[in-house]
Amino acid sequence: MDEEGVDRSEGFGERLLGVLLDRARLLPPQLIAPLIAEEVARIGGRDVIILLQDYAQELLVPLPGKKLRVGQPEPIIDSPAGRAFLRGHIVEVPQTPSGVRMYLPLLDGSDTVGVMALTLNAVGDDDRRLLSRLSGLVADMLVTKGAYTDQFFRARRREPMSVSAEIQWSLLPPTSMSLPQIEVAGILEPAYRVAGDSFDYALNDNILHAAVIDAMGHGLDAATMATVAIGAYRHARRVGISLAEKYSFMDDAISRQFGPDHFVTAQLMHVNIATGEMELVNAGHPAPLLIRDGRVVKQLESATTLPVGFGGEMPRIREHTLQQGDRVLCYTDGIIEHLNDGEQFGEERLIRCVNRLGDEPSQGLRADLRRLSHTLKRERSGRTTDDATLFMIEWHGGAADHLAVLD
Repeated sequence: MDEEGVDRSEGFGERLLGVLLDRARLLPPQLIAPLIAEEVARIGGRDVIILLQDYAQELLVPLPGKKLRVGQPEPIIDSPAGRAFLRGHIVEVPQTPSGVRMYLPLLDGSDTVGVMALTLNAVGDDDRRLLSRLSGLVADMLVTKGAYTDQFFRARRREPMSVSAEIQWSLLPPTSMSLPQIEVAGILEPAYRVAGDSFDYALNDNILHAAVIDAMGHGLDAATMATVAIGAYRHARRVGISLAEKYSFMDDAISRQFGPDHFVTAQLMHVNIATGEMELVNAGHPAPLLIRDGRVVKQLESATTLPVGFGGEMPRIREHTLQQGDRVLCYTDGIIEHLNDGEQFGEERLIRCVNRLGDEPSQGLRADLRRLSHTLKRERSGRTTDDATLFMIEWHGGAADHLAVLD
């Protein structure tokens, strides 16, 4: 026990986490937050807030619940909660006249689902170890319970969402993944009205499979087409066919379902996370940008391939080799198309924005992509005439099955 008489030993921590896990299993979603606050109180914590990222990736909004402190949304930029969220590390802020406010990232695997904030009178290594484990368990519970409640989704919304956007958000994988060998992150805009844009990825053995798509049109028609395209892509990926065959499978699904006047532009990629070898099929998208040391060094060209749904021939694969630390930025045409006054935003302007941000210290892939997205929105005065998607990969290298030996 510490000087306050609170037991924070390893054995106590294991019992606390075990009790939390046992009780949470049968609780309805609305009682998870009060249970977390109750368990935090057992180690001397108070004023517990659980913060979830809003869909526009601008704010961390409080999850309502009994025993949780009622708080205001906190900006992701320039706030302790935002730093914990973006960097994935605990942030500690001394309080006046005493105590420490702790902001703990809620990490579900490598995806940060939110932040848990609480106050302790004093903080030691035992507290940090226990609270890190507790926050991981809380993240798992939020993800698990969130699969069968709307409570968490409603908390994240700051404005009404269209039906097409509802479909697209339910279709997405986690918007970020971070592993020692490779990281990915993606952003959809406008967050509450997106329709035809989407992305998907999966890491199978040493191969990262990734796709970025843009279905023609707007509203429900585009969202429906995007759903079929991503569904066909996932099916093709899971039966283990080649990159070129994935394109053909998606092409057949779109043309059969929607006919010859409908199409989906797409980028399909394989990245070997051990070697950096990359295969690319580009079916109607702007060429991805290769970013090295914070600067765009070139566009990753590929053979001309018809958009998905036009019945194109089997595509030719273009191969590229990444260097450690390289980033690949994929984007849909909504990023560079004309503004409301008819002026083209253009690739050169996009590249200037990327390079300008590259002159600043990196805050990590997800944070850097978020900064780029918000910079582009400001450059466009917050307006866009089409969906605009960014998807970035950063390669570090190393085999996927390399594990540290644990003592």
